[in-house]
Amino acid sequence: MKTPRPNLSDLAATPGVPGAEATAAPATPSRLLIKVCGMRDAAALTEVAALGPDFLGFIFAPKSPRFVGDVLAPELVQALPPTIWKVGVFVNETTENILATAQRFGLAAVQLHGQETPAQCEELNEAGLLVMKAFSVGEKIDFAPLLPYVPYCDYFLFDTKGAAPGGNGATFKWNLLQSYNLPVPYFLAGGLGLEHAAELANLRLPGLAGVDLNSGFETAPGVKDAKRVGQMLQALRPL
Repeated sequence: MKTPRPNLSDLAATPGVPGAEATAAPATPSRLLIKVCGMRDAAALTEVAALGPDFLGFIFAPKSPRFVGDVLAPELVQALPPTIWKVGVFVNETTENILATAQRFGLAAVQLHGQETPAQCEELNEAGLLVMKAFSVGEKIDFAPLLPYVPYCDYFLFDTKGAAPGGNGATFKWNLLQSYNLPVPYFLAGGLGLEHAAELANLRLPGLAGVDLNSGFETAPGVKDAKRVGQMLQALRPL
């Protein structure tokens, strides 16, 4: 599941990034990877895990309404099928605390949703975790600031810019990613719901690897509706 990490020097001045020669973005996979984020209800966790998403996300940011806290026993997360990547979502947390939480809950991946530096991504990468770095998208996007993160991230995640670091429940203009030309594949997030299923199934964007499902599939913060999640997975996964 680890993606190749190109050298930063190989990226100098791609089209849209001031500097150097063109480097192709990763090809779109044959099917979208599915990440269901914001899990904190034990019953819903069991039901959603049975559907076989590729990633399940658990938020460890105290200000989030989906903060795991002491709601989920670490043993429940540890016992999830090994085919599902367990992702811890953090906002401006120390590497020490992230690694301690990852060990306690058996996390294989981290999603960084704050102002984390490339150096911290490198630390977590060297600790053996899959690293996903999130970036907020407003009315426009500049890919140049992402360059220093390229050698240390397995995925990027593009979410809608809003009052909170994530979970703002709104989409952004996906066509802003048509000019994406970095070699790190990414997840699309931000207000995705069943109403977007057909569009997402036919969406062709350079570098698009997967989608992140969260508030659009909830009956309450952190409580996922397994039926709706299942319908989305069925729509996005070709037979």
